[in-house]
Amino acid sequence: MTETDAGTAWRTYADRDLPPILETALACFVEHGYHGTTIRTVASRAGLSVPGLYYHYASKQALLVALVSHAMDDLWRRSTAALREAGDDVRRRFDLLVECLVLFHAHRRDLAFIAYSEIRSLTGDARATYIAARDRQQRLMDHVVESGVAQGVFTTPYPREAGRAIVTMCTGVSQWYRAGGEHSPPELAERYRAMTRMTAGARP
Repeated sequence: MTETDAGTAWRTYADRDLPPILETALACFVEHGYHGTTIRTVASRAGLSVPGLYYHYASKQALLVALVSHAMDDLWRRSTAALREAGDDVRRRFDLLVECLVLFHAHRRDLAFIAYSEIRSLTGDARATYIAARDRQQRLMDHVVESGVAQGVFTTPYPREAGRAIVTMCTGVSQWYRAGGEHSPPELAERYRAMTRMTAGARP
């Protein structure tokens, strides 16, 4: 998704948005875990030789970094687009940011799950970059909740902890959601808006 696309379509998800090699690597990591996946397995499933795969990605770590970077960049673009749509109204900013988080973690559950669960497998600068992107994302919710408390819209006495709890609730969707289940992603987002408003202590 480009910046322009995000501005008008942050709720829209294409069936495929990763290059084929990364789609294959993602499927392997979900099935076997990062450490349980070999380059040979990814190459074979992608219809490439091992040298052919190395032509595109220098290592298994490079595949993971590319997946994690894609996840964090896409979520950031969608989140900031949702906040732009919301304008200055802090209630709407809160609702749309929660909606954005839930939709992303439902529609991109495998990608989000790997980005969350395999942080332990990132090394060096890649790990530091991921943590910085994660913290930047968290600050969006922190700012909205803190602004809501300052304006009397939210009553939680613990805005920072509430913000973290809300993000944790939303990101946890990727660990259990399955397409075709009881609720569609938009229906799930509506339920999460109701639950997270209570967490923030929203006034009626």
